[in-house]
Amino acid sequence: MGNQYTLLGRSGLRVSPLCLGTMTFGDDWGWGAAEETAKQLFLKYVDWGGNFVDTADLYTNGKSEEMVGRFVNEAKLRDKIVVATKYGYAAEPGNPNAGGNGRKNLMRALEGSLRRLQTDYIDLYWVHAWDTLTPVEEVVSSLDCVVRQGKVRYIGLSNCPAWYVAEANGIARMRGYGPIVAMQLEYNLTERSIEREHIPLALHQGIGIIPWSPLAMGLLSGKYSRDSIQEGRLKTVRGSGNPIMEKFEKNPRNWDIVDEVKNVAKELGRTPAQVALNWIARRPGVASTLVGATKLPQLEGNLSALDFDIPYDLWTRIEAVSRPEECTPYSFFTPAMSPMMTGGASVCVEPSRYPKEQ
Repeated sequence: MGNQYTLLGRSGLRVSPLCLGTMTFGDDWGWGAAEETAKQLFLKYVDWGGNFVDTADLYTNGKSEEMVGRFVNEAKLRDKIVVATKYGYAAEPGNPNAGGNGRKNLMRALEGSLRRLQTDYIDLYWVHAWDTLTPVEEVVSSLDCVVRQGKVRYIGLSNCPAWYVAEANGIARMRGYGPIVAMQLEYNLTERSIEREHIPLALHQGIGIIPWSPLAMGLLSGKYSRDSIQEGRLKTVRGSGNPIMEKFEKNPRNWDIVDEVKNVAKELGRTPAQVALNWIARRPGVASTLVGATKLPQLEGNLSALDFDIPYDLWTRIEAVSRPEECTPYSFFTPAMSPMMTGGASVCVEPSRYPKEQ
């Protein structure tokens, strides 16, 4: 699968179906990978055929960007690798303009990322998260400015409401700015809420979805059980108030999903992580799925996640146990309600991989 690529949204940018996430590059947070291991992960991904690497100025206090820059340049791969990074989170305590989505912070953050990445341009520049404060017109015009300067090739929005993305893209189109080509959002079998608004928006406007945390912070990896959640980053963040723990401690339904994924994986002779990645990578609207690792065997397993198909009967079991709770107004848009709109007539739509469940 490593030599197969897809267009990122309605753009000409070709990306691998699996994107190497580098939040684990650096051990500043207590659970990442030291530089030697991180380089092995990078080279393994490139050897597999991957061309899409995602980082952020926040990750391991800038060490992740520094490593990505060194690895890419040492391998002389700058023209081959699609480098994505992000801005938005505060870089200096007490300085309100060293964080957020505003133009002053964008320019500061971008120059820092270019320096750490040892490059003069970013292929995909993300707004890391909506700050709820900066006018959307300022964000979009500022991003277009750095595209026109040649410092950024494409722009994307991460962790933003669907209405905000729609407004930003509408402004960009109306004013002739560079469009939003991608959204990066949490999406996995335990967190499917983006199927209500974000994915329909992405399909309608030609925006590629890049799921982060496709293994639900490791919950879907198969290495945890209801009685054993003391490993890796969980040991570090437990008791800190980090919302990551809610997936493990406050949602019993998630463990039912884990059990079904394990059962399906056993029937397929695959790992739970591979099944979970396979399922998410082939969802409508998904352009490339983030995979991260702290050890080489983890990454090798993840890179094999697209080497098989999940049969329909097993796919429906996973779909059923993880299906989001129906709520208003979305309950009006279900197949059961469709006859009330069509008078009972059958209306053909673009077929999906498993149309009975879409």
